[in-house]
Formats: sequence, C-alpha cells, structure tokens
Amino acid sequence: MSKLKILTYPDNVLRHPTRELETIDGDVQKMIDHMSATMYAAPGVGLAAIQVGWDRSVLIYDISPSDDGGSLQVLINPRIIDHEGEILSENEGCLSVPEFRADVTRYASILVEGVDREGRPLKLEAEGMLAIVLQHEIDHLKGKLFIDHISALKRQLYTRRMKKKLRSK
Repeated sequence: MSKLKILTYPDNVLRHPTRELETIDGDVQKMIDHMSATMYAAPGVGLAAIQVGWDRSVLIYDISPSDDGGSLQVLINPRIIDHEGEILSENEGCLSVPEFRADVTRYASILVEGVDREGRPLKLEAEGMLAIVLQHEIDHLKGKLFIDHISALKRQLYTRRMKKKLRSK
C-alpha cells in the first residue's frame, strides 16, 4: 500500500470536524490500508483520517509492541459515551504536530462505541495508553489537536516557531 501525506499544523484542514462514514465499501477498505501503511511508516501508534485529508470519522491505532508484528485496530464513527477519572499523558506527541511534546490531562478510562472495519458495532472499554490514544485520535475527528489541551502561552510559542519555520522554507 502507498503512504499518504500527513497534514501538519498549522494546516486548517486539521481543524475541520469529520463527517460520519455512511457506507463501508472497497474504497474505504483501501483508504484504511493506505492509512495503516502511513501510520506504521511514520512511525506512529494512531492516525485519524483527517490527518491525511480524508474528512470521514475513521481512526486506526496499534499500541502493541512493534516486535509483536502489529495488531491494527480500526474504529469508524467512534464516540466516547462514558468516562471517569483523570490521568496525565506524559510527553504526548502527534504526527501532525511535529517537533513538540507536552503533558496533557486525559480521562483515565473511557467507554467508546462505533463500528469496526467490517461494519460490526462495538463497545470498547479503555484505560491507560489505549484510552489516551483513543482520546487523542477522537479529538482529531472533532477538529481538535492535542496542543489545544496545553496552556495558551506554550501553544503560542509553538505556533510562532512553526510559522517561522514555514516562512524560511
């Protein structure tokens, strides 16, 4: 499968909420495969469709150790239906926010519902790393970036640095 271009901040496409996916067909399956090739090559542990310019509510993730051969998971039209507690996601990063990491407060445990890549409904209870990854990717589907969870000053400093870098290209 071919790799797709990952959009990076400050690209405005990343701020657009995605639309629900109505039909899961062969084109959707191909796009999921392209997304997985992209995520693994990056390398990353999660990728939302909007990060590659596809405005559909689809995310993929794989938090298994890389020496296990991978275990790609797909969530279509996911939404958090319950949550509890707080956890600090230390040193969180993002493929769409290069050269920046920060501590982000997330829910400690979540209950997510959606459908898998075959269209089968599912409910997923997640905590720890899985809960953090799912919240991060679901935020993308809503047009939010992890830097929206940090202080305005840190966000402003990062924004200035990226704009300066873009001007120097």
